[in-house]
Amino acid sequence: RGSRVSGCGSASFYSCGPRVCIVGSGPAGFYTAQHLIKVCPVLLVFLSKGSRSYLQTSFQSFATTMKSFYICGFFFICPPSQARQDVEVDIYERLPVPFGLVRFGVAPDHPEVKNVINTFTQTANHSRCSFYGNVNVGKDVSVEELQRAYHAVVLSYGAEGNRRLGVPGEDLAGVYSARDFVGWYNGLPSCRELSPDLSCETAVILGQGNVALDVARVLLSPINMLKKTDVTQPALEALAESQVRRVLIVGRRGPIQVACTIKELREMVNLPGTRPEMVAADFEGVTEALKDVPRPRKRLTELMLKTALEIPGEKEQQRRSMASRTWGFRFFRNPVEVLADPGSNRTAGVRLAVNRLEGSGEGGRAVLTGEVEDVSCGLVINSIGYKSLPIDPSVPFDSRRAVVPNNMGRVQQATGLYCSGWLKTGPTGVIATTMNNSFDTARSVVEDMDSGTLDVSAAKSGSQTISALLEERGVKPVTFSDWEKINHAEMRKGEAVGKPREKLLTVEEMLQVARA
Repeated sequence: RGSRVSGCGSASFYSCGPRVCIVGSGPAGFYTAQHLIKVCPVLLVFLSKGSRSYLQTSFQSFATTMKSFYICGFFFICPPSQARQDVEVDIYERLPVPFGLVRFGVAPDHPEVKNVINTFTQTANHSRCSFYGNVNVGKDVSVEELQRAYHAVVLSYGAEGNRRLGVPGEDLAGVYSARDFVGWYNGLPSCRELSPDLSCETAVILGQGNVALDVARVLLSPINMLKKTDVTQPALEALAESQVRRVLIVGRRGPIQVACTIKELREMVNLPGTRPEMVAADFEGVTEALKDVPRPRKRLTELMLKTALEIPGEKEQQRRSMASRTWGFRFFRNPVEVLADPGSNRTAGVRLAVNRLEGSGEGGRAVLTGEVEDVSCGLVINSIGYKSLPIDPSVPFDSRRAVVPNNMGRVQQATGLYCSGWLKTGPTGVIATTMNNSFDTARSVVEDMDSGTLDVSAAKSGSQTISALLEERGVKPVTFSDWEKINHAEMRKGEAVGKPREKLLTVEEMLQVARA
C-alpha cells in the first residue's frame, strides 16, 4: 500500500482516515487488526459438542442476520454493526515472519489450531491493512515515534520472557525453559542453537499446564508421528536419538487444581508406546471432592482418576504392557533446588518440597509440610509460565505483574496508547481467550475515536514517516507478499520430505528468500 492521495486536501499524500499501528503479529495483534478493520460485536457462548445443535435450532431465526463461528468449544455470534470503514492498520513485527505463537508456540502435532492463520492472512491482505516484518520496535523505531505518526498505537507483542524458578541450580546445564524448548522444536530463530541434551532416561517438567503436556508429548512421541508434522529437522534428528524414556510432570497443588485441559490429558493417556505412572496417594479424597466441582473440571479429574486408579481393560492392559516409555503427574510438590552431578555443572536431579493443600477446589493453596524428596533426572524443563518484558522506557510497565497497566486495553496515563493479548492480561487462556481480549481493546480504540477522546481530526502520516525513518536507519521491512515467498519456500521444502512445511531457521535465510 504505497502513498495515497487523500480527499483531505490537494497537498496531502496520505489518507486522512484514522491510522492505527499494532506492534506484534501474533494472535493478539491480528485479532485486534481484524476487529478494527471490520468491527463486529461478539456474543460468546460456551458449548459442549452435544449442545451445538440445540443452539443452532434455538437461534435459527436470530442467526440468519448474524455471522457465527465455532472455535474450541466456544460459539461466537456477531451481530451486524455500524462500524467505521475508514480505519487503516499497520502491523509491525520484529521477525520477518508473522503469526507469533501460532507459528512458534502451538505444538507441531496440533495443526488444526494453526488454521487461524487462514483468518489472519485474510486480514493481512485487506486493503486497509499492511504488514511490516523485520522491524524491531524499541530498537529500530521508538514507541514515541510511532505515536507521533499514528492516531493510536496498540502494543500486542506478547510474552517472550520466562518466569524463573528462583531456586539454586536453575542455571545448570540440562535446565531449560519450556518457552525455549518449544521454540527449539518449532523453529524460533533465537532458540536454534539450544541443542538440549536428551541423553538421560528421566525428564522432569515443572508445571502442569498445556505447554507442559505439549513438551511431554513431544519428548515421548514415536518419531514416525513427529515426522509428519512441521517439527524442525534438527529437532527431529535429536528426538530420534533421545534416550528419554520417563517424563514426570510436577505441580505444587493437587489433581483438582491441575492447569491442563482435557484434550491435552486425553492425548497423553492415548499416546502410542507409553503408559501412565501415577501415585495413588495423590488422589486420596478426590472422588468425594468432585461433587462441588464445575463440569469441565469434573470431566478432566475423572479422566485422571480413571487413568491413575482403575484397572484397565484387556486391550489397554496389552497396550500398556508393550509400552517402552512412561509418563506421570506428581502432585503436591514444588522445586526447591536443582541438584548438580558431583564434579560437573550438569543436572543430576531435582529436590522437591512436599506440600499439603489448604482449602478446596480451584482456590486450594499449597502449604509446605517440611518434607523434601529427591528425584534423579538429567533434564529439567521449567514450564511455570511466560512473562512479558518492557519494550520502551516511555511505556508504563508493571514489573511485578509483568503487564502494561491498563483499563480495557487503554494504557493508564497514556492517551492514544493501548495494549492487547498477554501484555494486557498476563499469559493466560487459549487462542479464543486472546481473541475476546483483543476485540475488547479494538472496541476501546473505536469508542475513543467516536467519542473524541482520541483526536482523529488531523491527518497522520503513518507508515510514510516510519518507512522513511527505517530507510535512514538501514532497516528494510518485509511485506506480507515477501512473507508469502517464505511460506511457499517452506511448504515446497516440507513437501519434498512428506511434511506440511520445513521452516527456515535463521533470520538471514528468511530475508534471503523474501528478497529473492
